[in-house]
Amino acid sequence: MKKSEEIREHLNQLRKEMEREGVDTLMIPTADYHNSEYAAEYFAARKYYSGFTGSAGTLIVSKDWAGLWTDGRYWIQAEREMKDTGIALMKMAEPGVPDTGEYLEQTMKDGEVLGFDGRCVSYEEGHRLKKALKAHDVQIIAKKDLAGRAWKHRPELPCHPMFVLEEKYVGESSVSKVRRLREALGRNGARNLVITKLDDIMWLTNLRGADVDYNPVALSYAVVTPADVHLFVQPEEVSDQVRSYCGKVGITLHDYADFEAFLQEMTFDGGVSMDPGQVSYRIFSLVKKRCELADVPVIREACPIELMKAVKNATEIRNTKEIYLEDSVKVTDFIFWLTHKADLTKETELSAAQHLDHLRTEIPGFLELSFGTIAAYGANAAQMHYDPSRQTPAQLAPEGMLLVDSGGTYTRGTTDVTRTTALGPVTEEMRKSYTLTAAGNLNLLHAVFLSGCKGINLDILCREPLWETGTDYKCGTGHGIGYCLNVHEGPQSIRWRQGKNLSDAVFEPGMIISDEPGVYKAGKYGIRIETILLCTEAMKTEDGQFLQFEPLTFVPLDRNLLNPAYLTDKERKRVNDYQRQCREKLLPFIQDEEERAWLLEMTEEL
Repeated sequence: MKKSEEIREHLNQLRKEMEREGVDTLMIPTADYHNSEYAAEYFAARKYYSGFTGSAGTLIVSKDWAGLWTDGRYWIQAEREMKDTGIALMKMAEPGVPDTGEYLEQTMKDGEVLGFDGRCVSYEEGHRLKKALKAHDVQIIAKKDLAGRAWKHRPELPCHPMFVLEEKYVGESSVSKVRRLREALGRNGARNLVITKLDDIMWLTNLRGADVDYNPVALSYAVVTPADVHLFVQPEEVSDQVRSYCGKVGITLHDYADFEAFLQEMTFDGGVSMDPGQVSYRIFSLVKKRCELADVPVIREACPIELMKAVKNATEIRNTKEIYLEDSVKVTDFIFWLTHKADLTKETELSAAQHLDHLRTEIPGFLELSFGTIAAYGANAAQMHYDPSRQTPAQLAPEGMLLVDSGGTYTRGTTDVTRTTALGPVTEEMRKSYTLTAAGNLNLLHAVFLSGCKGINLDILCREPLWETGTDYKCGTGHGIGYCLNVHEGPQSIRWRQGKNLSDAVFEPGMIISDEPGVYKAGKYGIRIETILLCTEAMKTEDGQFLQFEPLTFVPLDRNLLNPAYLTDKERKRVNDYQRQCREKLLPFIQDEEERAWLLEMTEEL
């Protein structure tokens, strides 16, 4: 059976389940019970019913229609993967395209029923839908997992051993973090905190797991009270070491499956803080009802942990600088291999990605990749999140460009880097696009800005060289990065406009951000240059404290793709300065004489 026919059959079975339950329209987001960016296969209902494998999107299914909403990073991929399924692609943020809530409000009739799994939709989103559809007297059913019922051979809930990340890596004990957290809660009038976001829980407890691919987290919930920290995890994941550690730092362990029952029985002494944008509709509603019965206020605010973990401490910064340099060495080794050692007639996108993946395993403290390596050749690189393992990988050739976006998770930090490399002759259009991308990347790297700025204030620095030619990339410019945690982390970000549910925060010294402009020409080529930056203090004057960035990534730009004719004198100097830094940082680690000679040539001044 063709893939498109399988998807149609899956939708038929789903519609039968909807009819049995009296549900007219079903919404299936890309989410687990913790609003994670990457969800384990157990939660991949949207993929099962649409065929779309991207990491972001929402599927809406009615009796005679189905549509998938996703952003510009995935349009090309979604069109290809959903071909002949009958599912409409709804291009988010495009003119004339309603968002999911607007669509439901426009199309659902009086008295109809909307269904979704309330564990996989945030309270903020669920409440927004309930409010918008109230005028149509639309009923919401959020306590039934209809997609799960109709799913044949659903994978098991992931369950892997947890481990303790030692203080020599994280720089602060869990006891200290909990104390700071309680102080932050007190400033906002709260005495209790319900946490469902996995990386927040891992950061607070200094525990790590392996229940989500590429994210070192364990499926878990936590409740912090004035006296206790309650942690809910699958018992099979708790080793004697983890159990002993939790006892020493005052963490009380519970079964993951008992979380809702615990909340039903718990009496909160004082205000309860929950983030309505993170906590699920089902959990938030349950706690809200308990608080109303006890006349205890619910404090709706972002979890304080988000900002606490975004600002890295001195130990984390030291370790991160070390691991980024070691990681940069391996990426540089890979580029040299790719352009001077590999027989490109025998290499594919996937084999090239696997070569780089193997190099990372040689770095001390390697745990796993921080995401699936994107190795995209030629026109495939126009798909921002192209995955060579999900289709027949393209054969490489000594011409055109290869885009590789990759990273690793180590005990000393989490890395992310993208470089685009010429494999042979390229067009002048490609060189121009690459050069302007590099100019924007370095403009942001050299930013000096007043304390109080957010990413939305800085984004134009990166896009300006491209915007001046009428070119844009349909995604944000930068995201935060966790410490031995998720490769995408808030609340800081860099983007040109503020959309719904997008995190944004004032930059502070110690924050880490990616800097990744690009050019994506459908059917032709794709370019991305990603350098990771650390926010630090610059000068302090009578006008205030100024901040700046310093690079953590030291992988040289491809001199074969740079044309100084497209650069201003200032931009040319910035390119030369960055190349010189890469040379100075990398040379002590490179022993191969041929690679050293290549590096010296690649980093010569323009």
